[in-house]
Parts: sequence; structure tokens; C-alpha cells
Amino acid sequence: MEITVNILLTIATAATPLLIAAIGELVVERSGVLNLGVEGMMIMGAVGGFGAGYLTGSPWIGLLAAIAVGSLFSLLFAVMTLSLATNQVATGLSLTLLGLGLSGMMGTSFVGQPGQRLPNLDIPGLSSIPVVGKLIFGQDPVFYISIALTAAVTWFLFRTRTGLTLRSIGDSHSSAHALGIHVIRYRYLAVIFGGACAGLAGGHLSLVYTPQWVENMTAGRGWIALALVVFASWRPWRVLAGAYIFGAVWIGQLHAQAFGIPIPSQMLSSLPYLATVVVLVLISRNKRLTMMNTPASLGQPFVPDR
Repeated sequence: MEITVNILLTIATAATPLLIAAIGELVVERSGVLNLGVEGMMIMGAVGGFGAGYLTGSPWIGLLAAIAVGSLFSLLFAVMTLSLATNQVATGLSLTLLGLGLSGMMGTSFVGQPGQRLPNLDIPGLSSIPVVGKLIFGQDPVFYISIALTAAVTWFLFRTRTGLTLRSIGDSHSSAHALGIHVIRYRYLAVIFGGACAGLAGGHLSLVYTPQWVENMTAGRGWIALALVVFASWRPWRVLAGAYIFGAVWIGQLHAQAFGIPIPSQMLSSLPYLATVVVLVLISRNKRLTMMNTPASLGQPFVPDR
């Protein structure tokens, strides 16, 4: 039983950064913007969070720094694509490459240094309940933030007027603009929110999941988060389910290697990415469902009339 609980705890920890990054990107794509720079923003959040935590001795300051770095990095993307109308796909890819290179340079002095770790919650009486105690009341704070964020985004998108406006922009930015909606302003806010979430996800990696700095420690999680949004057909609670499925695959391949299963380690390490490809292929077969849920203006540039 103890082994099962520990495995479930590690799955939750592995799923948390995927969930946060994917929820942020979902809001961005609901506004009609396609930001492929999630990986770059995550790795910048990871190095920024670790560096701030290491220099100040406070993991909370590190977490705030990760959010700030992710937001600033996304602001660069917003200026390029929304104000200067550059190609969103090319700009997002460039942002990822920039983040991977810049984080490696910034993190050189942090390699091998001890990190600050966010402590798990320990609620007296509740955390000691068999099985569910640790799973529900003994997680790290970012885990609870990820669940609250999923609920909040669901409520915002489908229960508020502002959320309806954001979705209408994603479906038809020209019609929204004709109605007097400030499309660029909404998209700026959505992109910055997505960057803050990606930065928080990166901070979770370097302050909770592996409290140390390792170059390229995101290991493709940003790309998996992008796939999760499509997998979930742009629905927050489906993103939650998908994140935990991918988290289980990620942890499963690690345990398979530890148990010495006679499968090449390279094959086991590729399982999360193979799962991503399989899921995307299966989803693409149902073109009606994909077209029905995809924001119609996704990835299309918008230049308002002067």
C-alpha cells in the first residue's frame, strides 16, 4: 500500500507542470493565438526560479521569479506577433530556441549547486489519514495551485462574460473587432497569462520535482503541454485528465527502468513522446470533432483597421 501511495504521489508531481503549462496555453489558444514557445518559457522559468531561490534562500521568491520570467518572455512573443504581426509559428519556435540557449548560459554557475525546495503541506490530523492523507493533504503547494487554476479557468471561460468575449475573439477576431472589442488587448493579456503559467510550471520543475538546475531539464514537457491542449479539445477538465495520463506514462517508464525490465532504456525514455504522437494521430482521425472545437482564428494574424 505504501508503495502504491508513493507511486501516485510521484505521478501527481510529474503531472503538475504539464497541467499548469497546458492550462496557460489553452487560454492563449482560446484567444486565437498559437504560441509554440511553451518549452522556452518553461525552461526560462526553471532557471529563473532556481536562481532566485538559490540567491535569496527562499523557494517562494524563486516561484514568484519563475512566474515573472515566464511572463516577460511571453511579452516578447506578444510584441512580435500582436504588435508587429510576425508569423506566430516561426516566432514561437524562435522563442523556444532562445529560451533553451539563454537558460543554458544563465544557469552555468548554478550547475551542481544545492537548490531550495518548496515543502509539502502537512496538515495535522489530515495528512496522517491512511492512503488519502498524503495524496490529498500532503502535496506540494503548486499541486493545489494547479487544481485551483483548472477550476478557475473553467469558470472564467464558460461562466463569465469576459471569458465569452475571449472565446469569441478566438473564433472570429474580425467579427469581435467589428463589435468594438479590443482584440489586441485581450490577446496580450491571454499571452502573458500563458507565459506566467509556463514560468510557474518551469519553477515547479526546479523547485519541487527536481530541486536543482540541470540544462534542458524541461526535456520536451513544453511540447507535451501543447499536445495536451489538442488532446483535450480545448477543454480545461480534459487537460487535467490528460496531464495525469501523461504523468503516469512518464513515471511508468522511470519505474520500468528501475525494475530492470529488459527493454532498451532509450525506448523506455521515449515512451512519453511516443504516447504524444499516438494520441495526436488518433485525434486527427476524427476531423469533425477537431474542427468543431478548434478556435477558428487560431494562428491567424490580426491587424486592426486604422
